[in-house]
Amino acid sequence: MFIKLIVGLGNPGSDYAKTRHNAGFWWINELCANERVSLKPDKKFHGNTARLSVSGHELWLLQPMTYMNVSGRAVLALATFYKIVPQEILVVHDELDLPPGTVKMKHGGGHGGHNGLKDIVAHLSTPDFWRLRIGIGHPGDRDAVLHFVLQPPRVEERVAIEESLTRSLQIFPQIARGDLQAAMLKLHTRLKVDVNLKEENK
Repeated sequence: MFIKLIVGLGNPGSDYAKTRHNAGFWWINELCANERVSLKPDKKFHGNTARLSVSGHELWLLQPMTYMNVSGRAVLALATFYKIVPQEILVVHDELDLPPGTVKMKHGGGHGGHNGLKDIVAHLSTPDFWRLRIGIGHPGDRDAVLHFVLQPPRVEERVAIEESLTRSLQIFPQIARGDLQAAMLKLHTRLKVDVNLKEENK
């Protein structure tokens, strides 16, 4: 099955551009730069969109401009218009449960308290879509999470996150071909190698 829609989650506006919660926006921006396409505002889909033609099929990119908590409105609008089913959607988002520098891919599962995912699940009436989870770390206190995700990462965290974005973008060809199991294997194998190298260098 081909991925027909990749959604990067974040909040619109310059006040949020560099915050941890916008990691999904960062990923989409880098993909657009790599593919030499530009995002354009589209009121019909409540966000910024771009279209790619890859591996003989059409693939849409979307950054919802609805603010994180109502991301599902934009996802549902575009998916409904182009008849894209949940299993053909990949959502790229920040992940508190993974440290900076870690990125993982999975299909389905819960929302883990992530308000963007929660709203997408509610609008699609299913959690049965793909996720690319970009680690941003956890503040260690549940009450500190809101402030944490709406702040820029520390310099060393930003470096680690940017490295993980670059690494995860290397699996885009597999994603575009619909070879999602190979994409996961490549991503997670590379992650395991990187972790082992860090342990050896301690």
